[in-house]
Amino acid sequence: MLLKLAVNDVIGVSQEIKNKKLLSFESILFSRAQIWRSWTSWRITVVVFMTIALVQTCIIIFASMGEYENKRLQDLRNSGHSAVIPLITTNVTEVFQSPFQEEQVNRLFQATKLKGLSVYALNMMTGSNLNRLELLAQYGEQPVTSLIDTSNLGKVFRSADGSTYEFVLRSSTVAGSYFMVVRMDSSHIQQQVFKFVIDTLKIMLLMSLFVTAVLMIALSRWLLEPILFMRNNLMEAYKNPENPEIEESPFDPNDEIGSAIDIAQSLIKQNASNIKQIKSAAENKIHKLAYYDTLTGLPNRTLFLQSLAEESRINSEGKSSRFCVMAIDLDHFKDINDSMGHNVGDAILRGVGKRLRSAMPKSAVVSRAGEDEFAIMTPLNTDIHTARDVAEKISAVIKNEPFKVFNETFQLRSSIGISTFPDDATDSDQVLKNADIALNMAKEEGRDRIKEYSEDFDRVVQARFKMLRDLRDAMEKEELQLYYQPQLDLRTGKIIGAEALLRWWKKDNSKEGKTFISPGEFIPVAEQSGLIVPIGEWVLEKACSDAYEWHNKHGLQDVRVAINVSAHQFAQNDICAFTEEKIKEIGINPHKVELEVTESVFMENIDHTIQTLQNLHAIGVDLAIDDFGTGYSSLAYLRQFPIDRLKIDQSFIRNALNDQDDESIARTIIALGRALNLKVIAEGVETKEHETFLVNEGCDEVQGFRYCRPVPKEEFVEFVKKYNGQLSSFDND
Repeated sequence: MLLKLAVNDVIGVSQEIKNKKLLSFESILFSRAQIWRSWTSWRITVVVFMTIALVQTCIIIFASMGEYENKRLQDLRNSGHSAVIPLITTNVTEVFQSPFQEEQVNRLFQATKLKGLSVYALNMMTGSNLNRLELLAQYGEQPVTSLIDTSNLGKVFRSADGSTYEFVLRSSTVAGSYFMVVRMDSSHIQQQVFKFVIDTLKIMLLMSLFVTAVLMIALSRWLLEPILFMRNNLMEAYKNPENPEIEESPFDPNDEIGSAIDIAQSLIKQNASNIKQIKSAAENKIHKLAYYDTLTGLPNRTLFLQSLAEESRINSEGKSSRFCVMAIDLDHFKDINDSMGHNVGDAILRGVGKRLRSAMPKSAVVSRAGEDEFAIMTPLNTDIHTARDVAEKISAVIKNEPFKVFNETFQLRSSIGISTFPDDATDSDQVLKNADIALNMAKEEGRDRIKEYSEDFDRVVQARFKMLRDLRDAMEKEELQLYYQPQLDLRTGKIIGAEALLRWWKKDNSKEGKTFISPGEFIPVAEQSGLIVPIGEWVLEKACSDAYEWHNKHGLQDVRVAINVSAHQFAQNDICAFTEEKIKEIGINPHKVELEVTESVFMENIDHTIQTLQNLHAIGVDLAIDDFGTGYSSLAYLRQFPIDRLKIDQSFIRNALNDQDDESIARTIIALGRALNLKVIAEGVETKEHETFLVNEGCDEVQGFRYCRPVPKEEFVEFVKKYNGQLSSFDND
């Protein structure tokens, strides 16, 4: 059995080696096949081939061709010599007699390349020049070459077109020495030379191809194949850098190319490993950023929603269980951030996260859902009977022990909204939505409360949405109106102003055709939705237009108009520009416009408040603090505000005669205004006793039902015109 296993192992190893060799062989064949599909290979091939061919062509042109032509001319000369010399007769007795018979020469013209023949003899009779030659005879075409003496016997001549070739032959007989200029047809030599060149070029091209092929085989084996192999691996690494499918190198790692390939292979593998590590780290980081809060380390809203959906899905599959979702908001946390800075706020948020996580069981999901909001999902098991028990535990964890940050102690409270699955909803999104609705109810009821979701909350929310829709429609249909309540000077009894008050008569199918909607109902909805900003801008423009009309059309020059500015409107960066633009556009005197801002708004952002008030005051409008005494104003800041009036809240005036605290507050505000050289106006004056109290305390101005209810613009103008200027005229009203 062991022997059989060993044999199988050996066979397996052998097969593996065989497969590797086969793979290597196939890769080499593939690489070699790629060589001839490579543009680089073809460029090298063309350059090598052209270089070899050019060198060989130059050799042919400058050496072989001339040598071959000279050899052919020499053959022609030899043939001419062989043809002409044997025709010389030996029976010539006179030296100046031609040694040729004309008939033989003519036959020679027909049988050979001979075209012309001139015969010369040495003239021995002239004593002046022993080397002078005399022309004896001329046959056929006349040669171009002429012999004068023996000094130019070696001359040869070839015509420009190469058709004739002339040379000199010498022969001696008994009669004397003869010199012959032979003219022969050499036109065939050009054809021979051309054929020689063509044949030689063919041979050279074949040799060039052979040398190029040998050279390319060598280059491909030792250079191109390794380069293409490395290129293919790099391409694979480029296509799939994380998991490149690269082959092992079949080349010798001891030479330069093989070593470079090994280095490239190592770099590819190292790069793939680095990419995997970086990708894994990046995915972990992205997952953490996507699903966890960076400040507290808790799951964020996204992960909380996923967990909530998963828990709902599990329960929908038949695993019936109950769990609750709690939406938690830290009360007045924004005040800590604004007053102490975000470093302190962040430290507190981290502390709250730790407390919540440690207080909840492991099965609970604790998340940070917003800036100062947390959300918790926890099963309702036997240890925890109700969702309210969980909420009370959370509330106690937050408020029982103060938070200590940078040697400062902070006491926090929380508002908590609760929704239970499946009692309140069976959909995960609806469960969380119900918890948010309950949280909003807890905040509206004064905060530091726990509210469990009720279907009544939904009706309240739906009513609020309906109110918002109707309010938008009212703006479009111009159902909103401005009423005006007169303001009087207590010392002189004169009407010195009017407060613009917003009224909404909603059109309906009732007998009257409209229903009055109290500002106490729709103003909070407008503020929560942000619709209060365009409404406030409309009020400012409309009030200034009405005041301009009663100034210029009805002669009420001394009556100012007081306009309320909401917190959202005051926080807008363009409120100063908008106010100045409308005042200039309408043409009203800015000193006849007073803007009233609630006291609590002033303290939200002191720097912004001071700058905005200064800019508004520079326009020329009067400024008043509305509902003074209901908020908290530091006297140090109050002195920096460029304000003109303090307006006592009507709640203090109405109870001043019955409540000693309200009486003291009203008296203190009047004294404070006098000390700061500010006018003080009291609203909510309903009786003669209220008026007497304010006169005795030195209040400057009043408004209220004792004098006139808020009325439309036309009735206000009529009221001012009929008023006799005496406060006593209202005693019998």
